[in-house]
Amino acid sequence: MSFPRPRKTDSEDELYEYAVGALARRMRSVAELKRLLRPRVEADTEYGQTLVELVIRKLKDQGYLNDARYAAAYSSFRKENEKFGRRRVITDLKTKGVHAEVIAKAIESVYEDVSDERLAREYLKRKRLVKPKDRKQSARIFRQLMRAGFAAKTIFVILKKWDVDDDTLSALESEIE
Repeated sequence: MSFPRPRKTDSEDELYEYAVGALARRMRSVAELKRLLRPRVEADTEYGQTLVELVIRKLKDQGYLNDARYAAAYSSFRKENEKFGRRRVITDLKTKGVHAEVIAKAIESVYEDVSDERLAREYLKRKRLVKPKDRKQSARIFRQLMRAGFAAKTIFVILKKWDVDDDTLSALESEIE
């Protein structure tokens, strides 16, 4: 089954209605919404680009589109529900087109009084990961925590408290470099 191409429009009202519907389904960053709107207009023409910018400006003025609010909500959700570390959330927000300054402020406010070790332990509990029995399981847990956005320092603290042998820790440390 193939998906039909988005219907092109040159009407600001139609594009606005589509954008509001997209925002009603879920919050989006400005860059995400622009990516969604471009296929609906002749994006390579000046008129199409202007139309997208007009709709974006209108949504911003009405308070429907705000990258700072989006970044704060996204960061909070990922921390509270997914138990992800700072690095993962920063990477995800960059992928969604949010500016670095906005990301920094959002991350700072959401993660300001959070212990990285406690958050990593909550992540491990959520994923039902237990103390590793051998080197292979230690490496698996290490990589999973790295993907979840935790610093190597935090991961090594957890592994040391689990009495993972020094040879395994050295091997994992060399893996980072």
